[in-house]
Amino acid sequence: MASALRSVAHDDRLSLVEHLTELRVRIVVCLVAFIAATVVCFVFNQTVLDVLNDPLTSTVDQGNRDPIQQGAGFDQEISKVLASNAAVFRALAAREDDTGAKTALIDAAEENERVAKLAPEVTARKPVTLGVSEPFMQTLKVAAYAGLLISLPLILYQVYAFVLPAFSPREKQVALPAMLAVPFLFIGGVVFGYFTVVPRAIEFLQNFNTDQFDVLIQAQPYYKFVLMLLIAMGLLFQIPVAIVAVTRVGIVSTSQLAHNRRYAILAIAVAAMLLPGQDPITMGLMMAPMYVLFEASILFSWLLDRRAGRAAPEDLEDLEDSEPEHLTIDRD
Repeated sequence: MASALRSVAHDDRLSLVEHLTELRVRIVVCLVAFIAATVVCFVFNQTVLDVLNDPLTSTVDQGNRDPIQQGAGFDQEISKVLASNAAVFRALAAREDDTGAKTALIDAAEENERVAKLAPEVTARKPVTLGVSEPFMQTLKVAAYAGLLISLPLILYQVYAFVLPAFSPREKQVALPAMLAVPFLFIGGVVFGYFTVVPRAIEFLQNFNTDQFDVLIQAQPYYKFVLMLLIAMGLLFQIPVAIVAVTRVGIVSTSQLAHNRRYAILAIAVAAMLLPGQDPITMGLMMAPMYVLFEASILFSWLLDRRAGRAAPEDLEDLEDSEPEHLTIDRD
């Protein structure tokens, strides 16, 4: 494996078998990283589920409880009444001289206190499961999605590392820092999605028209929505890497990107529409960072073009200074 992942220079000529061997090894590395991350997430599944449930419990209007919470709240009110009755019965028993009546009041007080303790607490909102095996299967799926989320920066790094030898030494000066920025951009996208996009999307969707629906959130759609949204945000934050790559390779120029900005806005809107979350709030929250990253990428590419433009005359002067003097032929 170490030999397959050896450093490949731009001028190296590898055979098809060597390319396939390197590709196979990188795929194995990605699979090992994914499986290891999934196992860790499954072992600590309680923590993972608490993290994913937090946007749901902290953004849903407490006045719009689901039927389970409403039932628990009603039981809590009944328990308060029963506790109050028990106190009254004990007070009456303390004043009663008749032994039989006193015993009956004490028994009634104890019975009210016993029933009052049976009322469930109104806990934080959590997704519901409907099938017998669904708690286990959903925990396993959440661990797999979370494992993919955690291992994806390494997977992206392996993809870029596989194509990096195709770049010339000058192109590598730009590609290598961009490749190193991939994990940080991905993590930044996930953090932005978790603290900004996901809470706002859930707040809008789960509090919309709740007086017409009994809102119960099923585990499978909820966890898939949140995790896919976080993965999408992490990938969207790779826009600067992609734009810098295509401009430096020469596929498009910075001026072309800036001139066709309206088409980029249209593409961003289409991408936001196709990604998880079909409501306007989620689409808007996803489009905003995408457009900001697009504009920042154009600015960064423009700065790189200026730097390359200044470096070109210097390289030409160095080349002229290094040219050997032409030999002259003496005709005499």
